[in-house]
Parts: sequence; C-alpha cells; structure tokens
Amino acid sequence: MFTSFLITLREGLEAALIVSILFAYLVRMGRRDHFKSLWMGTALAVAVSLGVGAVIFWTVGELSGRAEEIFEGVAMLLAVGVLSYMVMWMKRQSRYIKRELEAKLERALEVGSSLAMASLAFIVVVREGIETALFLFGASRSATPAEILIGGLLGLAFAVAIGYSGYLGSRRLDLRLFFNITGVLLIFFAAGLLAHGIHELQEGGIFPIIKEEVWNTNPVLNERAGVGSFLRSIFGYNGNPELLEVAFYFGYLALALGLYLRPAPLLRAETPRTT
Repeated sequence: MFTSFLITLREGLEAALIVSILFAYLVRMGRRDHFKSLWMGTALAVAVSLGVGAVIFWTVGELSGRAEEIFEGVAMLLAVGVLSYMVMWMKRQSRYIKRELEAKLERALEVGSSLAMASLAFIVVVREGIETALFLFGASRSATPAEILIGGLLGLAFAVAIGYSGYLGSRRLDLRLFFNITGVLLIFFAAGLLAHGIHELQEGGIFPIIKEEVWNTNPVLNERAGVGSFLRSIFGYNGNPELLEVAFYFGYLALALGLYLRPAPLLRAETPRTT
C-alpha cells in the first residue's frame, strides 16, 4: 500500500502543481474565462490515463503462461526506463518548470484558442497519468488490488490537497526536499522493479538462469510476510534472488544513485565571476 501511496503522491503532486501553476497564472493575468478549457484538458488527460491503465491490466489478465511472463517483464522494464527518466528530469528541471509553463501558457493566450489551452493542460497531465499507470502495474506484482487502490487514492488525495494549497499561495512545504527524498525512494523502487522484470523474462525464457539462488534469507526475513513483505513492496527485497537479478539490482542502484546524487552543474549564468 505504501508503494502505491508514494507513486500516486509523487506523480499526482507533479500534475497538481503543474495545473495549479496554470490556473494561478490565468488568475494573475485576469483571464479566468480560460478556466473551462484547462479543466477540459485536465479531465480528458485523466480519462486517457485511466483508459491506458485499464488496457494494461486487462491485457495481463487475458494472457497466461510464457506470454504473460514476457509481457510483465517487458512492461516492468519499460516502467523502470520511464521512472528513471522522470526522476532525473524532475531533479534537473524543477527550478525552471514554473517559468517554462508560464511561457507556454502565454503563447496559448496569444493564440486565443480554447483548443490550445486545453491541449497544454492535457499534455502536461496525461504524461503523469500514463507514468502512474505503468508504475502501479509494477507495484501490483507485490501487493493486493485493495492495497493498491487504498494507497493510490490516499496518495492522490494528499497530492490534490498540496496542489490546491500551492494554488492558494502556500509555501510551507519544501518541494525541492520532498522531490529529492521521494526521488531516492523511487530509485530503490525502480531497482526492485528491474530485478522483478528480469525474473519474469527469465521465467519466459528470454534471459538465462545463471545461478538460481545467490542467498536465502527467507527463514530469517520472509519476503512474503511482515517486514519482509513491506521491504519487498518498497525496495524489491528478494529472500532468495537469482544471480542475474542481483547484478541488475545493484548495478542499477549504483548507476542511478550516482547520477541522481551528484551535484548539479552550474549554469553559465549562475557561474560566479572572477576578477
């Protein structure tokens, strides 16, 4: 449940903040007449995201055996790729996203088209929605549908509340710290998702099984009960992993954390002058 909560909180907050920036800018420009267009674009993006999620889960339900294992493995690897890009992009662009969105909205206002306004809201929200559908699919492999639903709804509720407070002008939440912390957690989640995807592709005969069991900690910390189950849903804990899973898990963690935690390079405009 915590995994789906984290996913929808993070993704939902990004979408909510983007929408709140758009609405706040229209208010500042005295153009409340375009609110309807933004709402239409946002609503359509939510509908498309739900449709994509339904197709993913329905497709898996219709498959069985080797085809199901290959589909799940490929979907998980795709989710890892999208999640990795999203986390890195957000860290790099978080300082400038407000300025870029307002520039795009200003161009849409110049055109004066309701379609342009709705399209802007649709594009920025549907990306978050489709990403969420992919990530929740990955999380569903280690949680029950009820846990996914409850955690997802709670995460969305918190995201909407924070986004609305942002629209009202609240600055009590340190968003940069929030995204940095959740970014690290999502990297660990992605590492577990990657290992699980490799396992599914091994089951489907795409990747070889090199060594079936590198270690076995299940007698001490069972991956399907208590703390072990919680660690499995968040960090991809596996009590008896195969060698290829271990290699991909720790290889991805080393690369992703190294890239994510390295200091951001100074832009030319931010470089201090020397005399």
